[in-house]
Amino acid sequence: MQRSRTTVAIEVSILIGLLAIDVFAQESAQERAANLRSQLIETQAKQAELQTHLQQLEQDLEPENIERSLAGVGSTHPEELREQRRRQLEIQKRGLESQLEVLTASRTRLEAAVARADTESYRESAGVGPGGRQPRIRKAAAAASNGVHRPRKHRVNKRRAILRSANQHLGTKK
Repeated sequence: MQRSRTTVAIEVSILIGLLAIDVFAQESAQERAANLRSQLIETQAKQAELQTHLQQLEQDLEPENIERSLAGVGSTHPEELREQRRRQLEIQKRGLESQLEVLTASRTRLEAAVARADTESYRESAGVGPGGRQPRIRKAAAAASNGVHRPRKHRVNKRRAILRSANQHLGTKK
């Protein structure tokens, strides 16, 4: 099966786009969201271009358009030429449809990645840590990191207090 240059270029750009998603992990969430949006716009433009080309191919596949495209070609077997042209157009159509499927999947992944990056960007700007909670510093940990120690409170042994009060009530000493 012979592939056109645009087909190969689109496949390569899709692969580069998918690989670029991993590179964005080292950028800030806002930069990542902006880059993902630009990739999404490029993907949508490629998708629209392929859909236009697919519509043109569907028009070319109509029997009268196949005959019209072969009108200037003389042959003793015109039905074979028409069938060959139809098969060629069908192959191109299937190739475009598979490219559109890949772009649709890529678009879906990019939309989800943009949503995640926007959420992460919001969390970064709001100072919210992962899991949706604001980072908290425990008082003991903060005091220990400052070099200040908090004195421990001693628990009152309840049992001894109860016995003492009972003994006082009864008038005996232990």
